[in-house]
Amino acid sequence: MKRLLLGTLAGISGITIATITIAARIGILTAVILCGLRKRSSIAFIFFWKKQNQNYENVEAFLRNYRPLQVKRYSYSDIKKMTNSFIEKLGKGGFGDVYKGNLDDGRLVAVKVLNQSKGDDGKDFINEGAKKALIYEFMPNGSLEKFIFNDNATEESCGLDWETNYQISLGIARGLEYLHRDCNTRILHFDIKPHNILLDADFVPKISDFGLAKICTRKESLISMLGPRGTIGYIAPEVFNRNFGGVSHKSDVYSYGMMILEMVGGRKNVNVRGDNTSEIYFPHWIYKRLELDEELGLKRITNEEDRMRVKKMIIVSLWCIQTDPSHRPTMSRVKEMLEGSLNSLEVPPKRFLSSPSRSPPAESSKTFVSSLS
Repeated sequence: MKRLLLGTLAGISGITIATITIAARIGILTAVILCGLRKRSSIAFIFFWKKQNQNYENVEAFLRNYRPLQVKRYSYSDIKKMTNSFIEKLGKGGFGDVYKGNLDDGRLVAVKVLNQSKGDDGKDFINEGAKKALIYEFMPNGSLEKFIFNDNATEESCGLDWETNYQISLGIARGLEYLHRDCNTRILHFDIKPHNILLDADFVPKISDFGLAKICTRKESLISMLGPRGTIGYIAPEVFNRNFGGVSHKSDVYSYGMMILEMVGGRKNVNVRGDNTSEIYFPHWIYKRLELDEELGLKRITNEEDRMRVKKMIIVSLWCIQTDPSHRPTMSRVKEMLEGSLNSLEVPPKRFLSSPSRSPPAESSKTFVSSLS
């Protein structure tokens, strides 16, 4: 009988077995169970395989070594049962459809059934003999994206209050700090954006979707990459063009900064409907406000505490999106800046890309995937 196991991490080349289970308090989405990764996997997975497959032997060894984690095997019929035959679809991502499910102990989970491959006509399909899936904690508040880009909401009902926004930005910073500094090996995410930040019932953020991630040693300050990797609007300049510098953990810092600015503005950083350059590019607009010491002109700022939180988020974000990677703070420093005093923060020099050309809104969600050497 074929078996299946749940993967934990994705986009890792040259790794036979790798795991990551991180406490929710540091802001990383934790998978329910773990498994081995094949070399050059593009995403973590539950995988059916035959006993004679070498992967089977590798995973068996992994299970013996990590027996205290109580790793559990699931068959496809188990997955079908927990999702009630995939009846409630939560959404669709680049790697597959996500369904709501229930474990035997009553816990809610999100089950992502992964695409086996893409046909020539661009449609996704799954090979019945090699199904793959992921099981995650169920995040009842969905992604951060819907709280930022809700065009139909009224001013009173849209968005989150500034205390919650601030705590979310801090939680994401802690999660990235863990990936970059506290793991045994450094993990670069390469696709930090609102869609990949999930919120639990208490709006605690969890970093999700490691489909483009890469593991590297702490000694590796720079990594090699063939072509761009990430989502337009959040990709660091050096990922597109090495003339800006080398690709490193600072590339995640840039994506984080762009995302926090969207949280602050309640809009995409590039607004194709804008009538002038400042309106088109939010970082440019908000920087001018800080430079001239003008009112921020943002919604829902009702008191001095809100104003200080928002200003900290803006200043930290502008440091994060500096064009030169060496001028960006580490995520540890980002966390310190957010937790520290506003008076201790300096507005960075205006060394970030501005006035991008207008492009259709659909293009802003395009994701690039490249090979890592």
